[in-house]
Amino acid sequence: MTQATSGPELRPIPRIGDPAPDFEVVTTHGVKKLSDYRGNWVVLFSHPADFTPVCTTEMVGLAQLNAEFEARGAKLLGLSIDSIHAHVAWVENMRQNFGVEIPFPIIADLDMKVAGLYGMVHPGASSTATVRAVFFIDPEGVIQALIYYPLTNGRNLVELVRLLDSLQTSREHKVATPANWQKGERVIVPPPKTIEEVKQRQTGDYPEKIDFYLVKKDL
Repeated sequence: MTQATSGPELRPIPRIGDPAPDFEVVTTHGVKKLSDYRGNWVVLFSHPADFTPVCTTEMVGLAQLNAEFEARGAKLLGLSIDSIHAHVAWVENMRQNFGVEIPFPIIADLDMKVAGLYGMVHPGASSTATVRAVFFIDPEGVIQALIYYPLTNGRNLVELVRLLDSLQTSREHKVATPANWQKGERVIVPPPKTIEEVKQRQTGDYPEKIDFYLVKKDL
């Protein structure tokens, strides 16, 4: 009888509001634990494979944006199921070809443990590579947003910075942000939950009042 081969333990994709599953891994910056980052925002992202064209453009782009994430108190943490030796060679290759240092760690997830914890392997796309997943984890270790892209399509890296701004603004000021919001623009006051709050909206001094349920203010 042929013995079935074991693959990664595929768990449900963590949801917004769930604690981010902790892990201890080997990276290009040494052994790391997710819990080591507590107190910082973490942007955990996966890429399908080293030495591939789309992934290379993303890694170079994220390296160029790293200072933007750092300025917002956020740490980038990459992952793929390639070996640490492949990661190190790829980092050196990008330095030589693009003149860019990769300043953040890349996890070597050969056993797909982390990929399994975060639902990064989608068998319908590939059973041997991670899709392009992004998890935004707050300073308390709670998932606040997640985005998935297929293997064939690169991410909008500027959107990752914009979303981080939006999440941090909502968290700090207890507000929402409208479509296409950029840092510094007006924010949305949370909708009223009582009749008294509706009346307050009607008489309140707001710079932009479309209707009782859609009111904007400056921060």
